[in-house]
Amino acid sequence: MSTLRAVRAAQGLSIALMVVALAGCEIPATQKDQSGYRGTGLVNVQNPRIVAEQRAAIKIPAALPRVPSVGPPASAVYQNVQVLGDLSVGEFARLMVSITAWVSPEQGCNYCHISDNLASDAVYTKVVARRMLQMTQQINSEWNVHVAATGVNCYTCHRGQPVPGQVWFKEVDNVRSSFAGNRAGQNMVGTAVGTASLPSDPFSAFLEGSTEIRGMSTTALPTGNRASIKQAEWTFGLMMHMSTSLGVNCTYCHNSRSFNEWDESRAQRTPAWHAIRMVREINNDYLNPLVGVFPTNRLGPSGDVAKVNCGTCHQGVYKPLFGTPMLVDHPELAGPGATSSAAINTPSPVPAQSVDPAAEPAADPAAIPAVEPLPQPVVEPPVS
Repeated sequence: MSTLRAVRAAQGLSIALMVVALAGCEIPATQKDQSGYRGTGLVNVQNPRIVAEQRAAIKIPAALPRVPSVGPPASAVYQNVQVLGDLSVGEFARLMVSITAWVSPEQGCNYCHISDNLASDAVYTKVVARRMLQMTQQINSEWNVHVAATGVNCYTCHRGQPVPGQVWFKEVDNVRSSFAGNRAGQNMVGTAVGTASLPSDPFSAFLEGSTEIRGMSTTALPTGNRASIKQAEWTFGLMMHMSTSLGVNCTYCHNSRSFNEWDESRAQRTPAWHAIRMVREINNDYLNPLVGVFPTNRLGPSGDVAKVNCGTCHQGVYKPLFGTPMLVDHPELAGPGATSSAAINTPSPVPAQSVDPAAEPAADPAAIPAVEPLPQPVVEPPVS
C-alpha cells in the first residue's frame, strides 16, 4: 500500500508541476482585423502585448527648435560642404546635432569628424554619412510612392546606433567537400526567413539582383518555364522575410484565394512592389559603391558592405515607427533644395511606365507605376 501511495503521490506531483508549467505558457490574446470580404482570408492577426512592447521601444529624440532660414549659406561659411550647403548656418548646425542624436548619441560628433578639422574627410564615417544624406533625399523625393509624406530620416533605420540593427551580408559559399554536398542555401533553420528551412539568402537574388519573383508560372511546360519548386522556395523565403519584417500575415498584401492575382490583392501590394525596387536601388547605387570606403572590419565575410532589406526600416512593424512623420521637423531631407514644409506635402510625380507582365503580372499596369530598371547583374538562384 505504501508503494501505491508513493506512486499516486508522484503522479499527483507530476500533474501539479505540469499545471504550473503550462500556466506559465502564454496564450496570446490576438487581435484580428478583417481587411477584406469574409471567406477570403483577408485578416491580419497581431498580438497586442508584442505591439505594446514595440511601441515602448521607440524613443525618437525630441526635435530641436526650428531656426530661421536667414544669413549666409553653410557652404559659404564652412569648408568642404558638399551636401546641404544651401541651408543657412543655423539650419545646417541644427541638422548636424540632430544626426548625432539619431546615429551616434554616445560617440558624439567625433564619430564622423576630427574635432580640430571638421572639413577633413579622413574619417571614413563622414564620407559614408554624406552619401547616406544623398540617399535619404533620394528616397524622400523619388520614392514617395512607398514612403509617402511620412518620409524617412537617419533615425528610421539607425535608432540611435551607428549601424542599423537589421542589415545583411552575402552568405559564404556553403559547398561542402564531404558526401553531404551542397545544401543549396537551405535545409537549415534560417532566421532571415522566419526560422523556416527555406533558402536563407533571398536578398542577393531579389534585393540586390533583379531575379524574377514568382511562385508559379504563367505558361505550361515546356515553354521555358523556370518556376520550379526550388525557385518558388526562394520566393517564399523573401515573402517570409517581408512578413516577419512588417509583423503581418501574407494577407496584408495578398488574397489567399489567389496570391498571384493583382486585381484581388490588397492596395498594400503596390507600395510593396515599389519597395523592392527602392531597396535594390539603395543597395546598388548607394551602399555597394562604398565597399572601398569601409574598413575591413566593417565588411562581411565575403568582403561586401552591409546592405538593407525590409527589416532595416520596418523592424517588425507594418509602418516604420508606426507611421510617425519623420520629415515634418526636417524638410531639408525631403530633397535637394527643399527647405520648407511644403516640400514634404507634395509627392514628386513618378513616371508612369508599363510593367513587364512577364516579370510581374498586373491586372491594371497603370495602377503600378514602374521605376526605370536598374543596370545590374542578375543573381540567379539555384534551379532544379
